[in-house]
Amino acid sequence: MAEAADQALLRRFLLGLAEGMNAAADSTDKIRDTLVKVSGAYGRDDTDVVVLPTVILIETGAGDSGRVAIRSSVNASFRFDQIAALYRLIDSAKRAEVTPLDGITRLNEIGAMKPSHGWVVRTFGHAVLTTGLALLLAPTWQGALVAFVLGAFIGVAKLVRSPTLQIVFPVFAAFVCATAVFLIAPYFAVGDPIRLLIAPLATFLPGGVLTTAVVELAAGQMLAGASRLVFGLVQLSLLAFGILAAGTLVGVASSSYVPLDSGEAFPWWVSVFGVLLFAIGNYLHFSAPPRTFGWVLLVLLVAYSGQVVGGALIGASVSGFVGALAMTPVVLWVATLRHGAPSQLTFLPAFWLLVPGAAGLVGLTEAIGTTRGYEDFAEALISIMSIALGVLIGTALYRVVHQGAEEIAEFHIDVPAGLVEEEEPPFWARLVPGTPRSFWGRRPRRSAGDRRADASAPSSPVAESSPSSQATGS
Repeated sequence: MAEAADQALLRRFLLGLAEGMNAAADSTDKIRDTLVKVSGAYGRDDTDVVVLPTVILIETGAGDSGRVAIRSSVNASFRFDQIAALYRLIDSAKRAEVTPLDGITRLNEIGAMKPSHGWVVRTFGHAVLTTGLALLLAPTWQGALVAFVLGAFIGVAKLVRSPTLQIVFPVFAAFVCATAVFLIAPYFAVGDPIRLLIAPLATFLPGGVLTTAVVELAAGQMLAGASRLVFGLVQLSLLAFGILAAGTLVGVASSSYVPLDSGEAFPWWVSVFGVLLFAIGNYLHFSAPPRTFGWVLLVLLVAYSGQVVGGALIGASVSGFVGALAMTPVVLWVATLRHGAPSQLTFLPAFWLLVPGAAGLVGLTEAIGTTRGYEDFAEALISIMSIALGVLIGTALYRVVHQGAEEIAEFHIDVPAGLVEEEEPPFWARLVPGTPRSFWGRRPRRSAGDRRADASAPSSPVAESSPSSQATGS
């Protein structure tokens, strides 16, 4: 009974870890590998795990003694400080330094963590984040000012923690921001109105979902990867619907949905300043641990530099490929350092900076709101897939360097122990004294028919009381 209770407690702890990693937007293949390592650290090498975006199944034990625990994961999302605390707990669990009961308690504490910054600082952080992104997308000072105001509005509205409102809030936010920008654009030089809209909506863009989907598809998790990819495209469609609804209400022409030239070019240092503001805004708004700020800024600079180089070499539509290819190994490397940062803390800001969802959102908006239609939609898909391909190749290169180039898929079905025949040792091994089935000092091996005859014969009283009979009986 005690062992069964310990297994049940371990299964509950593993379910909690999987649910927390789902809330951190981690990939299902990484969740499974992590749970298997944690289970092995607690002496359970017979654990099997099935992880989907909304369902988790964990089995401990083998054969008739196996037990399965199932959990339907909730639609929760962690802040950066919660993600950092979760991965500290996972590192301790991989070394079995925390009991499953204490681990469950810590998981509950992580879920109930209060943000390290107050609502004023977090709102200001969202405004700064939006301003930095606006300087990169639509570089005008007037546009940066409008983005700051809209970012502060969205930051305040995001403080409302209602599951029902969270479903419709992205559409509402897109509608409000688009209405404001379309009304202001004729009177202020805000640059490209469509790209300016991306800045306040950046944290709603499904960059994390698309990132995780690509990683899962690369790992062969087709069901999870395909479902996340469809979910991300639906999110883009909802945001595009909010923008088009605002354009219909204001009465903008179809040409307003086409990206415009930003006008006067800013000095190069404005882009670097925009990346710095974007990093500061992420740190403040998501309550990231102080030690992770430098790593996030490093990944952002690498991603943006790669995107700029890609735009100069192969064009703007696939410039995200170079940015994603450059930053992915850096993200994975930082996650392995002792004082580094979890991959999700650096992946998400980098993808918001590369704006995979922004490119898709612009393309969807143009496809529906203009006469170009499929041409713009195709460009949007090319832009998204170019960044996805960069992540795929970057992840593959990192795994080749750190895990070796030979990766052979194993296909093996375990046979019940009672039906497994003993493997015949090689001839040379039987010549060595002391080895199993050695020719020296061993009785000749009996045939299978003799063994079956002995098994069917009645046991003698001496045999029934022998230790070997007790070990093999019933």
